[in-house]
Amino acid sequence: MNYARYLTAMSAARETSAIRVLSEVVNRAPKSLISLAPGFPNPNTFPFKTASITLKSGKTIQFGEEMMKRALQYSPSAGIPELLTWLRQLQVQLHNPPTIHHPASQGQMEICVTSGSQEGLSKVFEMLINPGDNVIINEPVYSGTLQALQPMGCNIINVSSDEFGIIPDAVKEILSKWTPEDSQNPEKNTPKFLYTVPNGNNPTGTSLTTERKKEIYKLARKYDFLIIEDDPYYFLQFSKSWAPTFLSMDVDGRVIRADSFSKVLSSGLRIGFLTGPKPLIERVVLHTQVSTMHPNTFTQLLVSELLHQWGEEGFLAHVARVIDFYRKQRDALLAAADKWLSDLAEWHVPDGGMFLWIKIKGISDTRPLIEEKAIKNQVLMVPGYAFFIDRSALTPYFRASFSLASPEQMDVAFQRLAQLIKESL
Repeated sequence: MNYARYLTAMSAARETSAIRVLSEVVNRAPKSLISLAPGFPNPNTFPFKTASITLKSGKTIQFGEEMMKRALQYSPSAGIPELLTWLRQLQVQLHNPPTIHHPASQGQMEICVTSGSQEGLSKVFEMLINPGDNVIINEPVYSGTLQALQPMGCNIINVSSDEFGIIPDAVKEILSKWTPEDSQNPEKNTPKFLYTVPNGNNPTGTSLTTERKKEIYKLARKYDFLIIEDDPYYFLQFSKSWAPTFLSMDVDGRVIRADSFSKVLSSGLRIGFLTGPKPLIERVVLHTQVSTMHPNTFTQLLVSELLHQWGEEGFLAHVARVIDFYRKQRDALLAAADKWLSDLAEWHVPDGGMFLWIKIKGISDTRPLIEEKAIKNQVLMVPGYAFFIDRSALTPYFRASFSLASPEQMDVAFQRLAQLIKESL
């Protein structure tokens, strides 16, 4: 693949930071090395000495003095080596990407750690989008993605979707404006990428089926666009058999996948990771070198120590417990919806994630109901307009999260909402 054709001028112009490279040499070097190169602050001046973190299992993670010095110091821009190694093994085990053994220049699988998947995606967008570029998404879409894309001046093309995700025929219809050969002509401005949240989509909770993924990937090959697979709810799929990912189908090296530990380990630790073709992931790392410099060393070491202590089996056992919790939470919210909203609204059962996407019957605009009346009655939800390209358009939808509230609180919330809907009709 010709990756250069996807890059913005800014991304293509990025060069390796000589100081960052030297910093990585220092991190790998034996203690015999006398380093007068990088401007590392002397860790003996730091006020922190040791740390001990107790897990819910009763086991601990110990940061002795030497580990603490490392945790508080600069680290490689792509992530600390031991965490990258663990993540690479995890991706191979879960997805078995066909690009593992590709040559580096031809889309070989690469990984970098990011300060949460949102930061990684923001850098991916900066790497790919010029003003006027065409990109494909499916509404309703995570509002953070819209807020990242819209200031970049790209043409956001919405493709239709239903309870099973993006409709491939709708993608075909959009692409019919071009020929496959047009992708080699920059003046034709063919879509540069398709962005999707394939599992437990925020806000709809829908998941893209395997067959649809295969059809979409074939279209990506035919029209030579990239696929950005934003999958923060991959570890919150409620079905026992997880659907194959775009990464697992990626024979070309055209998928950039964003993963997150926010939903299963901690949102505050801000640890995510990107997996994709080496030439593109390297561009993201070059951006990191001159922005955040590197993800947080302390939280990377903490997560790495935990994952190595657990092993892959222990991690997936933890994920299974998290899934069980959120499945029960989902069922509680569905029970409350069935009890109070069955005659007033409609919805699809979420396949994963944390959200229920509800359409109110007989109300064209939920904004005043959700933003004003519900809040006055001590119920907080998100009106649907937040998830659409045109935020001024009227929508009968709203999003309810089942992550934090107790079943009793969910019941009370929907009871209050039902009364407000009746009063508004």
